[in-house]
Amino acid sequence: MSNLFWLTDEQMARLQPYFPKSHGKPRVDDRRVLSGIIFINRNGLRWSDAPREYGPPKTLYNRWKRWSDMGEFARIMNCLAAEGTDHKTIMIDATYLKAHRTASSLRLKKGAWQADRAHQGWYEYETARCY
Repeated sequence: MSNLFWLTDEQMARLQPYFPKSHGKPRVDDRRVLSGIIFINRNGLRWSDAPREYGPPKTLYNRWKRWSDMGEFARIMNCLAAEGTDHKTIMIDATYLKAHRTASSLRLKKGAWQADRAHQGWYEYETARCY
C-alpha cells in the first residue's frame, strides 16, 4: 500500500522523549506502532483492518489502550502544545461537527418537570383574564 502513514525521523526525534520507559523485554518498534495507531485513527478504521505493514492489530490496540489509560497521549499533546509559542484562534464551522438531533436536550433528565413549559398556556389565560 502506497498511502500508508509513516512518522518521519524528525517527528520521531521530537516524540521520543515523551514515550514511557520500557521495562522487561524490548518492545516492538515505536515508529511502526505509533504510525499504525495514527493511521487507524485518521482513517476511522477498526483495529482488525490495520494494514500488515504496521504489525499485528492486537499489538496496535494494546499499545494504544495501555498508553491511553496511562494518559500518555494527553501528556504528549499538552507538552507539544506548551512548546509552541504561536498561539492561534481556531474556528470550527458547525457543519464539521456531528451532533445527534437531541444533543441539545441531553442535560434535561427524562421526565423532569419544566414549570415554564407545563403551565405556559394557563399563565397566558390568567394574564389575559386580568386585563
